[in-house]
Amino acid sequence: MTTLRFIGWSLCCSLLLVCGTPALAQDELLQELEKKAADSTQTPGPNYTQATFKGTHIINSQSIETPGEGTLLFLIQHRFGTLNSGAYNFFGLDQAVLRLSFEYGLTDRLALGVGRSSQEKTFDGFVKYKALRQSSGTHAMPVSVTLLASSALTSLKFREPERTTSTRLAYTYQALIARKFSSNLSVQFMPTLVHRNFVETTRDQNDVYALGAAVRQKITKRLALTADYFYLLPGATADDMRNALGVGIDIETGGHVFQLHFTNAQGMMESLFVPRTTGNFFDGDIYFGFNVSRAFTVKSR
Repeated sequence: MTTLRFIGWSLCCSLLLVCGTPALAQDELLQELEKKAADSTQTPGPNYTQATFKGTHIINSQSIETPGEGTLLFLIQHRFGTLNSGAYNFFGLDQAVLRLSFEYGLTDRLALGVGRSSQEKTFDGFVKYKALRQSSGTHAMPVSVTLLASSALTSLKFREPERTTSTRLAYTYQALIARKFSSNLSVQFMPTLVHRNFVETTRDQNDVYALGAAVRQKITKRLALTADYFYLLPGATADDMRNALGVGIDIETGGHVFQLHFTNAQGMMESLFVPRTTGNFFDGDIYFGFNVSRAFTVKSR
């Protein structure tokens, strides 16, 4: 009898093992598949940093930002005369330089722009491309890099001898390198080359190199302080001209940014303010101005 009981218990245990092992293996397989599925859905992709700056321009300089795909941006840039021009000129308000421009986003990373400035009746055009975008997560990128190439053509009437079209042209090449350190602080550096086809004297440089820097510090939900500065690398232009300096404030109103600023540069294009700024900011050669823009959706996504 004892032998029969032992055989019976052995058969029961064998059946339990045979029946239980597939169930256990199936449960483990399902758990593994669920884990893999969860990992695949939770794996973070690149999380791109948004709104490093609130506009395509900071003060004098352009920012890394471009209009979104299918967005047309109409920009008005305005500079009055210098504050030290006296009461007769109403401290610069009687004098003004204006630039109107359109910028269009072909994609979220590529934009084209055209503009016209009253200073020297100058037409300009540019292309901006976001080569790198700051991001976190997978393949994190610590900075954003936007490449800028622009050209400017003056249409002034010159005294004899009349200037040819090629001698009226100037070109600018920039790498805009920016990082948003926090929701409040953004910094940008701008290695710059300005090439002028025509210069007045043999002393003047056709190629002018400069290093620019800009910062935006948010102080309230709707207000931010801004500044930009261009240091001319040593040469004849640096000896004869001033470094362009600007300070300002961004005011966010209903999805738009109204930019007020003070600068010693009257020109509003790189080929004008980088190599040709003459005002001394600390002697009162300060131009008060503003930038305001309006965006239009031309192409729906």
